[in-house]
Amino acid sequence: MEYFVYILRCADGSLYTGITNDLLHRLRRHNAGTGAKYTRSRRPVALVFKESCPDKSAALRREAQIKKLSREEKLKIIEKEP
Repeated sequence: MEYFVYILRCADGSLYTGITNDLLHRLRRHNAGTGAKYTRSRRPVALVFKESCPDKSAALRREAQIKKLSREEKLKIIEKEP
């Protein structure tokens, strides 16, 4: 099953990284306030980056890599997104 690693830009300008196998549903949940505790008080959120992964394990590894990046490094990968 295909999974996605994604980055959201929150209303306060912060960035949130997560994984899902249903990107549109997950984005709706974040904006409804039921997606994650972090994004609940930082709505609305906007999808600024997504990357496909072949399975959950690969998505979790990639998410961990992205979370270790500095804000500046995350912004660079966001800029590369078509």
